[in-house]
Amino acid sequence: MSVDLNSVPTTHPAEKQALADLLTCIETETDIPGVTQTQIDVARAEVARDMGW
Repeated sequence: MSVDLNSVPTTHPAEKQALADLLTCIETETDIPGVTQTQIDVARAEVARDMGW
């Protein structure tokens, strides 16, 4: 996963810092080895199911 934080709309520098901190936390504290693309697709579908998008 990658994200260009300069392309994320923010209205205050602290918001960009908070997003950077959150991304770092997710990257360092999440361990999901061996997950297949199929499992990711299923998880995405489950999360988006009730979002109304």
